[in-house]
Amino acid sequence: MGIVTQDAIDQFKALMEEVDEPLKRTFQNIHQGYPTETLVRFLKAREGNVMKAHTMLLDCLKWRVDNEIDDILAKPIVPADKYRAIRDSQLIGLSGYSREGLPVFAIGVGLSTFDKASVHYYVQSHIQINEYRDRVILPSATRKYGRHISKCLKVFDMTGLKLSALSQIKLLTIISTIDDLNYPEKSLTYYIVNAPYVFSACWKVVKPLLHERTRTKVQVLSGCGRDDLLKVMDYASLPNFCQKGSGSSRHLENAMENCFSLDHPFHQQLYNYIKEQFSIREPVGPIRQGSVHVGVPDSAVEEMDIAKTLESELQKFDYQHGIHGSLDKLKINHD
Repeated sequence: MGIVTQDAIDQFKALMEEVDEPLKRTFQNIHQGYPTETLVRFLKAREGNVMKAHTMLLDCLKWRVDNEIDDILAKPIVPADKYRAIRDSQLIGLSGYSREGLPVFAIGVGLSTFDKASVHYYVQSHIQINEYRDRVILPSATRKYGRHISKCLKVFDMTGLKLSALSQIKLLTIISTIDDLNYPEKSLTYYIVNAPYVFSACWKVVKPLLHERTRTKVQVLSGCGRDDLLKVMDYASLPNFCQKGSGSSRHLENAMENCFSLDHPFHQQLYNYIKEQFSIREPVGPIRQGSVHVGVPDSAVEEMDIAKTLESELQKFDYQHGIHGSLDKLKINHD
């Protein structure tokens, strides 16, 4: 277990025995029958320090209770056109599974615009995908492959990445902070593909700021990454933008191949699951419109430092390459 010792696990378990019942109930939704492995994840996120890991987990459990995260999979985003607009502007999908049984999530970083709804909708959608992954996808993979599967692989498509993406740093920092504080150690590897020159400039800035634990998970692959990814997954599980090397699959005509589309089986199953959960909870009530407002944890120091440094360095990059004025209107509020 590396930095995590059995003594640390035992101490952590003893501390968790003392928490209040509401926190114990939401902890069950986190660990899904594997409490020890979940404690290990939080210990790894805090370098094996039991007290820091305990504080982190307690904060996570309180966040879940305060924001009713256990019920978020029973809160559909309606109407369907609103959800379709979110899917078209927040590109993420499940493309398949690795040979080891890990879910492969594709994220269209470069072409995600986050401009079709409020921040609350995007945060709600992101958390719903996290919860569906942890409560449905991973347990299903565990049963299928006959061993505990608690992590996924992520493939980030940088096709279309431009300096204008700077305008989304605050939203992306919010999402990243939620993941870091409440869903730690859920990704085994982050693969970067179709990276343009501007990404190289960003990566040189960001890489030294990342914690070594995170840095070692990131692999920047050549081109569309197909050959490298085929070492860990079959061709059918490759995101489309890696299969053909033709960039993001956002505009594919065949929705069955486009894992970003609402019409893809993954998103259809997710959306139907959420509607079914709502009907179980409130069988005679109409689905309420409007986003769920989730309290955002105080931004982690690392994420805010990265965001501020990246903004500063990209400003320099912008001027050095003669793209004067393109960032003048992008004022990022870090409050």
